[in-house]
Amino acid sequence: MNVGPGNPSSGGGGGRNRRRRGRRPPNRGGHAGRDRQPLGGVYSAPMDHSYRAAQAGNGGSRPGRTRPGFAPAYAPAEPEPLPQREDASSRIFAFVDDLFFLAKIQETARKLNVKVEFVKSEKDLLEHLKQNGEEKPSLIIFDLNNASAKPLTLIPKLKTKLKKGTSIIGFLSHVQGDLKQKAHEVGCDMVLPRSAFSQNLPQLLRRHGASEDELVN
Repeated sequence: MNVGPGNPSSGGGGGRNRRRRGRRPPNRGGHAGRDRQPLGGVYSAPMDHSYRAAQAGNGGSRPGRTRPGFAPAYAPAEPEPLPQREDASSRIFAFVDDLFFLAKIQETARKLNVKVEFVKSEKDLLEHLKQNGEEKPSLIIFDLNNASAKPLTLIPKLKTKLKKGTSIIGFLSHVQGDLKQKAHEVGCDMVLPRSAFSQNLPQLLRRHGASEDELVN
């Protein structure tokens, strides 16, 4: 029988020296359990006592919920409604045509017993001011994306006419950095992202909708 590379012998030594593929050598170190990483390769170390104590002092919250050095964020509590007054004049005016925010402002004002007048132009605002006996509004809210109101043109006019007795707050999308800067430049006292405006709306309406006597009390 010919013995060669293409004709291995069943009794010869040609196959003994061949390296078998696909079989891993056994772990002879005796540490197979220690080196093995369970849970799909994710190493899970035992929790030490200092970590347990830190979590217990943090109310048992899961790690990763809050960043180190940052207090957890809490939604502000709903303020108490103001005493209901049928003859109260509007101290807050809003140039808002977005249906979502229009409904949100109306609902929040109703809960707080605050009157908010929605206006579309400078002429509308001036007419309401005449009806209020020229009493200056406490707050004017602008949707800075309300193109029909022309906020960047109207805000400086209102600041010149109403002086410091009236606060002007605008809200916009959080990605509109250029519009935010322009609104500040023309006299907007505060510019908020839509989410922050929604969150702080009850406090804003109550503070600016109350009379001086109600604020003291």
